[in-house]
Amino acid sequence: MWTVVSRRPVRGGLLSAAVVGSLFLGATGCGGDEDKDGVPDDYEVVAGTKLCGGNAVSADAAKALKVITGSSHFEASGEEYSIEQAATALSIAYNSPHDHRGDICRIYTPRNEPDFDLRVTWRQVDPDATGSPASKFTVLKMGERTLTAADMAHVQFGCRSDKVAGTGTVGHLEVGVEHWAMHTEPESNVEALKDAYATVAHSFALAMAKELGCEKNGGLPAKPVLEPA
Repeated sequence: MWTVVSRRPVRGGLLSAAVVGSLFLGATGCGGDEDKDGVPDDYEVVAGTKLCGGNAVSADAAKALKVITGSSHFEASGEEYSIEQAATALSIAYNSPHDHRGDICRIYTPRNEPDFDLRVTWRQVDPDATGSPASKFTVLKMGERTLTAADMAHVQFGCRSDKVAGTGTVGHLEVGVEHWAMHTEPESNVEALKDAYATVAHSFALAMAKELGCEKNGGLPAKPVLEPA
């Protein structure tokens, strides 16, 4: 897999409480009171499908997370990290002059396993200003634009919803999943990693589209499409 340099401040803690008024959430590991072994009392390990509120990671995406991280279980997500809360933050921030992006969730491997940190984010995009993708990306036939690489994937979709741009306007959104670590070359199968990242990004994008009430789920398919465009 990858050689990882973690950016998590505290290994093994649950995610921190959200900073009031901040729509771009950071992750500062913390938890409840600690036992003698240094593990917070509220520390919990869960399956991939239970992460990020429980309705963001499909069964296929959970399998993809194992391809990416090498683990089938993960640190439980903090209560502030869910599709519901991210969709609310997005709705409030949409068309704001300052806030065009935010966190959806952070995914960590459990204690005593190789450290791995995935960051899942949303952002408002201008489809006319996206430019050409870097050479490491493969373009997939999914949504308005899907790019996947061996360390990240981005799914862009159009959302017609009164929670975003209003029922008469299409808002353009992107959900991204990125390995949050110092860049190194992957030792595993690059194509398998690309498919895995695209599968996870699709799962979160579809969940976000549903939560926002996007017309026809933002044009996203029920299952990830991994065929190159």
